[in-house]
Amino acid sequence: MYKKGIKMSSKLMDSDLVRRAIIRIAHEILEKNKGTDQLCIIGIRTRGVVLAERIAKAIHEIEGKPVPVGILDINLYRDDLTLVDYHPVVRETLITFDVNDQKLVLVDDVLFTGRTIRAALDAIMDFGRPSSIQLAVLVDRGHRELPIRADYVGKNFPTAIKQNVKVVLNESDHQEDAVYLEENN
Repeated sequence: MYKKGIKMSSKLMDSDLVRRAIIRIAHEILEKNKGTDQLCIIGIRTRGVVLAERIAKAIHEIEGKPVPVGILDINLYRDDLTLVDYHPVVRETLITFDVNDQKLVLVDDVLFTGRTIRAALDAIMDFGRPSSIQLAVLVDRGHRELPIRADYVGKNFPTAIKQNVKVVLNESDHQEDAVYLEENN
């Protein structure tokens, strides 16, 4: 029997499955976009940036051409800003390329309600008008509150609303890559 309030977790993906998902997403992006012309990748802070960089690296290894990568902080665009913190930490958005008429791929770690992606779309529009915006996520856990879906998904894991999906990446968490399902007991 577990004590109430203790989080129990089980591993959904190990480092090898994370690596394979990233490579598959890179191939799918190249196939859908017919190569790298006008292709740019933007990672949503924090783990989305790590994943975006890895996807861009995989695309470069496959095609032999680099793809620009940007970093997007969406904190000021969140609709739940005051619920999260009265003093939100706003970090740098770093998009050094023109987004106009580009095929953008937004990257995040977990797709849940869709609110983070809605905020990211609002933020991107402040930079210009891309020809298209696609979404890549490592994990889609369901429970959408907005009509948003990912174009590229590493793995679908249907979850209960009270469960949490936690992505751990070496670059951001200093731990071996993994995805965990956490349960509150």
